[in-house]
Amino acid sequence: MLQMSAKSRKATQAQAETLAKKVEHFTKIEIECLIQTFNVLQAEQVGRGKASHGLDRWTFRGVLQNIFGLTNAMMIDGVFRSFDKDGDGIINVEEWIEGLSVLLRGTLDEKIKHCFQVYDLNDDKVIAREEICHMLKQSLLKQPNEEDPDEAIKDVVEITMKRMDHDHDGLLSFKDFEKSVQKENLLLEAFGTCLPDPTRIEKFEHLVFQEQQEQGNNSYSCTPSTLS
Repeated sequence: MLQMSAKSRKATQAQAETLAKKVEHFTKIEIECLIQTFNVLQAEQVGRGKASHGLDRWTFRGVLQNIFGLTNAMMIDGVFRSFDKDGDGIINVEEWIEGLSVLLRGTLDEKIKHCFQVYDLNDDKVIAREEICHMLKQSLLKQPNEEDPDEAIKDVVEITMKRMDHDHDGLLSFKDFEKSVQKENLLLEAFGTCLPDPTRIEKFEHLVFQEQQEQGNNSYSCTPSTLS
């Protein structure tokens, strides 16, 4: 457990107040809890001799795998890109809070933007057939008697393009993806799981936001701890 001094707590509260004006879906107290969790993760990372100014890929990958149950390396890399808004290869505390607001409590529109960014592997603002094929190879299980899985995946890609490529240009733009998901929500994670399921979300929130009764009122008590 990470012990906080009065000075550190005051700094965290001030930081949370600033972030609460920018980030939706979390209360100021919840943001304080998330900042403390970020600090614990960063301290553990520094203890391993790693970067000290944010969460690196290795630390973030551990959170996605161990807490949120994401196992596909390609999707994990995509979620990292979605969080890492400035593209510096490190997730700072503001990116951590903003990313979690979408991952845990985001609206459908926010999740559409997140998933599209994950699936846009080369960040060129469109999803090409080759990208879809590459992602599906990582996501789909090979059947025991399947002679040519590549051909099966190509068939799935063609069916997907016919269904989602509304402007028929051979590419999935954000508008194509957005229109498709709004029409059929199940297409949100069509190319791989990049959002935690509700059970994982509940577990994380219970771990980080430990609700207690204080003086007869419901309030949150943040207890910095490792995510294990």
